[in-house]
Formats: sequence, structure tokens, C-alpha cells
Amino acid sequence: MNKLTLLTISILTSAVLFSGCGSLASTGKKTTAAVQQEQVKKDPKESIDLSKKPNEAGKVMVLMYHNIGSVEKEWVRTPENFTKDLNTLYEKGYRPISLTDFVTGNINVEQGCTPVVITFDDGNGNNFEYLSDGTVSKTSAVGLLLDFHEKHKDFPLEATFFLTGNVPFGQKGLESKKLDFIIENGMDIGNHTVTHPMLGKQTADKIQTEIGAQAQFLEKLITKQGYTINTLALPFGSRPKDEALAAYLKTGSSNGTAYNNIAVLNVGWNPSYSPYDTRFNNLSIPRIRASEMKVEGVGMYDYIKYFDNHPEEKFVSDGVSSVVTVPKAKSDKISVPSGKELYTY
Repeated sequence: MNKLTLLTISILTSAVLFSGCGSLASTGKKTTAAVQQEQVKKDPKESIDLSKKPNEAGKVMVLMYHNIGSVEKEWVRTPENFTKDLNTLYEKGYRPISLTDFVTGNINVEQGCTPVVITFDDGNGNNFEYLSDGTVSKTSAVGLLLDFHEKHKDFPLEATFFLTGNVPFGQKGLESKKLDFIIENGMDIGNHTVTHPMLGKQTADKIQTEIGAQAQFLEKLITKQGYTINTLALPFGSRPKDEALAAYLKTGSSNGTAYNNIAVLNVGWNPSYSPYDTRFNNLSIPRIRASEMKVEGVGMYDYIKYFDNHPEEKFVSDGVSSVVTVPKAKSDKISVPSGKELYTY
């Protein structure tokens, strides 16, 4: 065997060894059409590597951010620290998915990886800023997400921005341009009410106005036809204790126009159940503060460490969107959506 052949084998072997979720190595991916064609020919479960210990009954972190700024504060991440967060998630094998895909159980994440949902509240200018030359500020949340995705193509560009007030992202006259940009680049817009009140202290009419009017306002700014604002982040995490009033967080109407939210997000302080878990409640989804200040053991880094020490507790993808794979011991609390197959081992 000549040296060239040995070198070729060595390179191919290395590519195999370093492939898989959490690796910094970049590997080629089959096209969606090719993958679908293969799955028609064989049982999709055959491609699931059980040595990766898939567990789609595990928990998922829904991260909550607010501001990006030059000085680290309780509700502010510096650009450097936000990038550190993204890099930590990437190296630990977490991959962003959209909030919509999460609540509908449409989780399409690389085998062995763990989904994570990234959210920003309030829609402040530091979340998305256009500079005078028309470019996106590289120190804004959107700019930092774009840059990280460009360098790590296998870290999807997924995030939901919950907007309040009448000048989303803080630059008057650029509202529609920004919302369209968010959506065109695969990210999402959510509802954070008109005036950011504590909804737990409001009347039925006030709750519906705050939610419904903001949904209508944002939808008018978006030029993409058919885009619906149907996710809500509760201001201050406040919800009515009266169930009749709390029902308006999901459905109601304002000015004769109905709204219907598929997800309602809280403020804290723990990971969410899997959307396949019978205990999952899409109208009361907990979030984790992505911060290192005043989180008292319940911040993002605390839960990353927890999952490192208790890997059996986190959601690990089987890589096949049509199959829900869980250990037999966890199958008793699983409800599989229509069109998906339960696979236990």
C-alpha cells in the first residue's frame, strides 16, 4: 500500500471519528431530497444510532434574553458574552429550533444533538439596529446571530423576538423593514403586548386589547402574506389566577378581530418538558434566564452543567423527524403527535 493510499484512508477515518453533534468539525450533509428518498426505501428507524442514547422525552431549555449592551447587567449581555453563550451552546451540542416547531413537536435536529429555543423580550433597539450605511450593527443581537450562523452553518439561525410598543426595535420608519428581515432570514416575531402591563391584574377587555391590538399592529407591519403573530411572552411573567381570565391569553378578540396563540411563555426558571411529554403545557412554557448575574442557580450555565451531570434528563434527538425515540423507562408519559411513530429501546 503506497503512502498516498494510506493518507487517504487516514483522512477518511478522521472524518468519521470527528463527525456528530457537538463536534467542531464540519461535515457534508445530504440534500433533503436524498434523505427523503432513502427513507422511502427503508425503515427510518434503521438510521437511528442508539449508541448516542436518543431521548426525546428529555427536557429542553427555552432561553430568555432582553438586551445587548456594552456593560454587563442583570438584564443585559455584552456582545462578547452573548457570543460566548452561543459558542458554549454550540460546543455542548445544542442546536436552535423555532418556537413554533418546538410547540408543535416538529423537531428536526441532527442526531445526538439537543434542541434549544432562543427568545428576546421587549424589542429594544440593541436587539436589531441598522447603521447609517444601511448595514446591520454587528453588536446587535441580530447582527451577532447572523455572524455566528455564518461561521457555524450547522447552528441554525432561529430566534423569536417578542415585541411591545409601537416602534419595535426602536428606529422609527424602519419597523416593516426590520420585521420583514427577521422573517425572511428564518427567525420569528412574537407578541409582548401593547403597553407591557402585568396581565394578571387586568380585566378581560384589557387583556384582549393588549394582546389582540398588538398582534394586529405587528401583522400590518409585516409584508409577508399570511404571517400570523401567534406566540405570546407574558410581561413580567404575570398571568391571571382566574382561569376564565387566563383563557384570554390563548384566544380572544380586539376590535372584532380574533387572535389564537399556540404558545404562551413565562419568565422562569427551569427547562421545559418535551413537547411529546404529557405534562407539556404550550400555554405555560417556562424559560431560563440567559444570564450570569442574579440567577441564583437557575441560569443557563447552571442548567448546562446540570445536563452535563445528568445527560439522561435532557432531550437528545434521534435525527429522524418522523420518529419519536425514547428509552422504555420514559415511554409511559409520552404522547406521540399524529404522523409520528414511537420507538422505544
